[in-house]
Amino acid sequence: MYQSPVLRRALVAAAIVMLPVQARSQDAPPPRRSADSATSSTLLRPVTITATRRATDVHDVPTPVSVVDSSTIREQSPRNATDLLRELPGVDVIGVGANQSRPSIRGQRGQRILLLEDGMRMNNARRQQDFGELPALLDVTFVERMEVARGPASVLYGTDAIGGVINLITQAPPSGPDAPRVAGRVGYEYGTAGVHTRETLALTGQLGDWRWQVGAANRRAGDYDAPAGRYGNVSFSNDVVVRDGGVHDGSINAMLAWGAPSGLSAFAKVELYRAYGAGFGYVPNGLLGGDPLQKIQIRYPRQEVSKVSAGVSARQLDWGMADRVDVTLYTLGNMRDLTQDIFIPFGPGTPPGAGVSVRSANFTDLTTTGVRAEFTKVQSHVVLTYGIDGFQDHSFNTDTSTQTVVGFGPPRPAGSNRSSVPNAILSSVGAFAQASVDVHPRLTVIAGLRAQQVQSEPTGTPGFTTLATAHGDATGVYALSVLARLTDALNLVGSVGSGFRAPNLVERYFNGPTPEGGAYQAATPALLPEQSVNVDIGLKFRDGRVASELSIFQNDIRDAIMPTPRGDSISRLPVYVNVNVGRLQTRGAEASVAVWLDHGFTVRGNWSTIKSTNVLDPRSPIGDTFADKLNASVGWGSKRLWVEYAVRRNGEQKDLALGASPVGPTLPAFTVHALRLGLRGWTMGTTRQDVAIAAENLTNELYSEAANASFFRPQPGRNVTLSLRTSF
Repeated sequence: MYQSPVLRRALVAAAIVMLPVQARSQDAPPPRRSADSATSSTLLRPVTITATRRATDVHDVPTPVSVVDSSTIREQSPRNATDLLRELPGVDVIGVGANQSRPSIRGQRGQRILLLEDGMRMNNARRQQDFGELPALLDVTFVERMEVARGPASVLYGTDAIGGVINLITQAPPSGPDAPRVAGRVGYEYGTAGVHTRETLALTGQLGDWRWQVGAANRRAGDYDAPAGRYGNVSFSNDVVVRDGGVHDGSINAMLAWGAPSGLSAFAKVELYRAYGAGFGYVPNGLLGGDPLQKIQIRYPRQEVSKVSAGVSARQLDWGMADRVDVTLYTLGNMRDLTQDIFIPFGPGTPPGAGVSVRSANFTDLTTTGVRAEFTKVQSHVVLTYGIDGFQDHSFNTDTSTQTVVGFGPPRPAGSNRSSVPNAILSSVGAFAQASVDVHPRLTVIAGLRAQQVQSEPTGTPGFTTLATAHGDATGVYALSVLARLTDALNLVGSVGSGFRAPNLVERYFNGPTPEGGAYQAATPALLPEQSVNVDIGLKFRDGRVASELSIFQNDIRDAIMPTPRGDSISRLPVYVNVNVGRLQTRGAEASVAVWLDHGFTVRGNWSTIKSTNVLDPRSPIGDTFADKLNASVGWGSKRLWVEYAVRRNGEQKDLALGASPVGPTLPAFTVHALRLGLRGWTMGTTRQDVAIAAENLTNELYSEAANASFFRPQPGRNVTLSLRTSF
């Protein structure tokens, strides 16, 4: 199925993965030890709930999944959760700055990635297709772990889970007889990239069957410097400020939980987030070799997010069709202002300085209400998970814009208060079922089905009287996975499954200049949902001091939604419409290995390669992620001290649309280095101190992530982050 060069690369990766099978020691100690004791033999094996909806050792999950635990989050000192993705296989980062970065998984981005918080969706129907929702809405210091499921997961999660799922699992108040009645922590972080600071506070407590938790965070980050250097056709003789890369944001949260010995539990949680002054980041066009008059500035002056969630869980039931029931309800309010300041010169043949200036502002007030009821039944060798879920996005929008043509006599401004997207409702309801069957002690089969209905309906909006008709999509998806335990240490895994993504409100109804200012997008309400079929085959090995994985995949997306030129123009801007194209295909491979050595040393590495093709038009490249990526790290740790050196190399990317990037027709390869070290568990009286220092881009290299090369935004130069944490 896989042709050169992916097949050749995958075979090399397979050899790397299988080397530990030959080299392992039969008497080796457990792979990873507790950080609280240098001599403890307690296993800290990664566990996922996202991939299967129940706690399962990653080694025994037949689909590719990565878990970033709390110790890694503390030691890497990320500005937001997206920063943690760069060192994972198959995952990339879009956007720059402290606030506006987003994930890409296996070449899929934006609305093709489902972002969850504690299993509840954060995606909404009012985002641009390529942008997706922001992981930064949840302060990373309150994340206990992050789980990344690579590949479609629509059976369990419905629409948008077509390329993968990222689940941010938040910290919960400790419970049990050893949990303190009151505990807390205070944190401070300082970073030189954009001179950012962050202060955090968290308090937890327990009284009988009740637990509570409150937390707060405040952060300020400014514009950061990209280093002097050369990256393709871009050359900076001095450090350059990447503008609009900062933010001032903060959050508070409070949670109350109750649990009884009978297995009945409940929780209620309130979260608030506010951000001011965030932007997409940009470098003045003149520094990139283009017309210095051209300007594209996109900012979010204000964003406010509020979330209220509650749930009840009943375990140890003796029902005929369920041993456990989980019901969760949530409402999410998302208000944001978007401003655009764009100037596009007309170019040769027109008077100097002639062009069109577009200044616009959008206000969106979106409310999401969701519910999920999930039932679990364990019967002999079968675990059945089934349930229903649904959500409704209610979007209200206002827009103002002023378009001015200059250079042909007196400026001629033209204003409009017409919304680019109508007020609308997107509703979704689905039913799902998944069964995990131990066919044999060495063979597990997991099969699942989902049926879902998604409907978009514009409501009364001035200027959109012709779009009053509702548009609905009914979709069914499936998944089949197999895990064969070839030996006690080696598993053969395989999966085939479908995913889907219903068109959102922006894709169906947007009518106006695009956010980047280079085109006009016309409404296309009759879009079909995207549907995909994904195949994964791989190996998972773990024994003693070694763990390794290999996965080869192919994901075909049918009726993919892509913008296509209509052939005319409006206000000198070319008109684009969203259309369903026949087939997008992504192929690739991922391999990872970790080795735990004597005296506290650890060696880790992973490698990924991705190739995307428009099957009906192979001459149109769609490579907006890396072609291949290699991560490697060496670490050492004792009871109190730890240190890690990490290196990442992104290979050359040639699959670019000609003329789309100031970097040139090829994105050069780049290599970045990081050094991290710290002190943990140092006690002063009744308090515990943890210190972490992370130095990134040690060689001060000028580079850009692949997805940021067209609208060129380089990464920060050499920078250092200091994190202090006091627990009591």
